[in-house]
Amino acid sequence: MTTETQIIQRLRRIATHPAARNLQDDAALLDGFVITHDSIAEGVHFFPQDPPTSVGWKLVAVNLSDLAAKGARPVAALLSLTLSGDDEWDLAFIEGVKAASESYGIALIGGDTITLPAGAPRVLGLTAIGRAGANTPARSGGQPGDRLWVAGTLGDSAAGLALLTDDAEAVGVLVDVYRRPVPLLEMGQALAPQASAMMDVSDGLLLDLQRLCAASGCGAEVELDSLPLSRAFIAERGNDRAARLFAATGGDDYALLAAFPPEIDPAVTLSLPKKPTLACIGKLVAGSSVMLTHGGEAIPLPERLGYEHRTEPPPMGDRG
Repeated sequence: MTTETQIIQRLRRIATHPAARNLQDDAALLDGFVITHDSIAEGVHFFPQDPPTSVGWKLVAVNLSDLAAKGARPVAALLSLTLSGDDEWDLAFIEGVKAASESYGIALIGGDTITLPAGAPRVLGLTAIGRAGANTPARSGGQPGDRLWVAGTLGDSAAGLALLTDDAEAVGVLVDVYRRPVPLLEMGQALAPQASAMMDVSDGLLLDLQRLCAASGCGAEVELDSLPLSRAFIAERGNDRAARLFAATGGDDYALLAAFPPEIDPAVTLSLPKKPTLACIGKLVAGSSVMLTHGGEAIPLPERLGYEHRTEPPPMGDRG
């Protein structure tokens, strides 16, 4: 079974242009522009019964999250739209794309449309283009001793997905977070100028941190006690070790993970927006391993660090 990581390793033989950053980032940097492309698939990233307007919103938001992780300002987008034969669904989806585009000031300037065979799952894509700032932090810039910070909360989306898996009619804050993520653009632009490394958390904190460590050539120590959890998450899942491991591996968070030199406390030295929260969760260390502690005690990594695409996709209940 071929994994996403293995496929990316093969693609690196082709993607040799400096703009590709060795495919270690979720975005390219070309002539002052940050460029990213994300797709979402029915049955993997959203349920067939999800409101199509929320699916359209989510497609835009997940791409803008990649721009946020590079401190970029959204400029334009290209839409890849697969027509399902259900005109009502397709038009409602477009309304969701429109709402998110207007909310975050990104202009739709083109794309492509194709028609799907009857019954085929929808696969929808967007290319987002942002204007780079003075510093575009890569995943590869971290150094041992850097402190690790998370902007936003963890686990809400995965908890919302779990609720919908159990009950397709579930509603509430966690379901809303799963269906309509909020890209942290303003926070990303505030953090980027002094961040050593930065990325968004889309596949699970531990898996994404492992990727940042691999790109930076170092390891990490993470304190589970320090992970930022929302009140809604704690009310639904609790606040014990199991709940925190769930939050650290769930995925679909679209929080920001940033590394800063130890002498910089971004919560003090940077002019940050009032929301979201910003929490220090650990540090980068020499070596290559990600290590966890809880209550001052070292604990083993869970078998599953997050969600990784494979050639045989898992059911919705087992994705990030």
